[in-house]
Amino acid sequence: MADAGLQLAIILAYLLVALAIGLVAYRVTERTAEDYFLASRTFGTVVLLFTTFATLLSAFTFFGGPSLSYSAGPEWILVMGTMDGVLFGVLWYVIGYKQWLAGRVHGYVTLGEMLGDRFGSRTLRMAVAGVSLFWLIPYVMLQQQGAGTALEALTDGAVPYWVGAGGITLFMIVYVTVSGMRGVAWTDTLQGIFMLGMVWIAVGWVLHSVGGASAATAALADAEPGHLTLGGGIYTPAYMVSTAVSIAFGVTMFPQVNQRFFVARSEAVLKRTFTLWPVLVVLLFVPAFMLGAWAAGLGVSPNANGRILPPLLNAHTPAWFGALVVAGAMAAMMSSSDSMLLSGSSYLTRDVYRQVAETVTDRREALVGQGAVVAIAVVAFVASLFRPGTLVQIGDTAFGGFAQLALPVLVALYWRGTTRDGMLAGVLGSQAFYLASVFLPMVRDGYVLPGLGGLGAWSSSVVGMALGLVLTVGVSAVTTPSAAENPDRYEELSAE
Repeated sequence: MADAGLQLAIILAYLLVALAIGLVAYRVTERTAEDYFLASRTFGTVVLLFTTFATLLSAFTFFGGPSLSYSAGPEWILVMGTMDGVLFGVLWYVIGYKQWLAGRVHGYVTLGEMLGDRFGSRTLRMAVAGVSLFWLIPYVMLQQQGAGTALEALTDGAVPYWVGAGGITLFMIVYVTVSGMRGVAWTDTLQGIFMLGMVWIAVGWVLHSVGGASAATAALADAEPGHLTLGGGIYTPAYMVSTAVSIAFGVTMFPQVNQRFFVARSEAVLKRTFTLWPVLVVLLFVPAFMLGAWAAGLGVSPNANGRILPPLLNAHTPAWFGALVVAGAMAAMMSSSDSMLLSGSSYLTRDVYRQVAETVTDRREALVGQGAVVAIAVVAFVASLFRPGTLVQIGDTAFGGFAQLALPVLVALYWRGTTRDGMLAGVLGSQAFYLASVFLPMVRDGYVLPGLGGLGAWSSSVVGMALGLVLTVGVSAVTTPSAAENPDRYEELSAE
């Protein structure tokens, strides 16, 4: 219980620091929608890099990833660390840079707003917002559920599940409504730097305890020789590429990540950030996942929740340090949730409220955005109390769902021949296929290409992305643009 008390103290300290940062941010935040949602597009390199980084940090980085490396081998580093870090960096340049230019010139705040303006379509704008919120809200719920479960386990039931989940939800509501994007980003920056440092200290401590990296790797070779060979088990070429592609393209369309494409202060800031991104990802994922892999040779077993990192730290580091890392992982989970709430509220405000309201002012829009934060958080919290299996399934497959948006958006940004009908076909058709593969047993989830069975089965997410690309291009090629469409909207964009 001493460790539990320390973890609770660390979590409380984090909440207090975050709240203080939020209050400072509130004092300098203008009462406009653009400042609330995008901090008036003023982020420098460090803040933009680390807020994107911390927004993607979740409990999976510290619990799920190491546990998968423990059971299946460290090739997960190739999927998440190398392939995904590099691939998302490329997408940040290809999609994010063009999106930043469009936002800077035309004042866009959301992805749906950018597409709706280009294609003169309220339907497309609301469809993109609806798809995004469908995948986002269950993901928020999973964070609340994880926090409630962790606090309940940490206190041996002294803090009931509903109290833990409700308390975290209430804090996030207060923090996000007060601080907006600026406060969220400042907290993310501290959180990202903190967790990166903790992971490397953990690696140093564990390796020092067992006699160094050579000794840890030798023990792994004795216990799990297959972990030191490339491939095998779940790591077929098709699985690794499918997973990396789904996650990288899905991350690009995550609302809380995609909106960060709009917030850079300058072109130089944006380019420095996506250049540094792969380095930062590798610096985090390689040590975190190698800890899980090495644990397979060190006689450490996962805990009751199937997590390997807490038992490994308990065995080879002081109790206070293991408590610090676990508490920090919970804080990382909260840093993801607050960004999700803010971005979700902007989609509701800009892409739904603006379409039905008769009169819109900056002040009123900012207030509606704050109300939307409350609404999303409460809906997700109520759902988390029932722990519905369907919503958990939606959250688990959210990366693939968001990935279906990426290729139609890419086509729209670079091909002036794209039409509204082509976009609707690509977005809705790929979503329909992917949802069917997730929820309908008669639709397959894996596809083996003729003559390439040795590569393994390709995921329905990647197949759906290909379908979305074909539909977007094919339907656009055979349809005529409406009078409301503006093919020149993304042409001749300049950073000046």
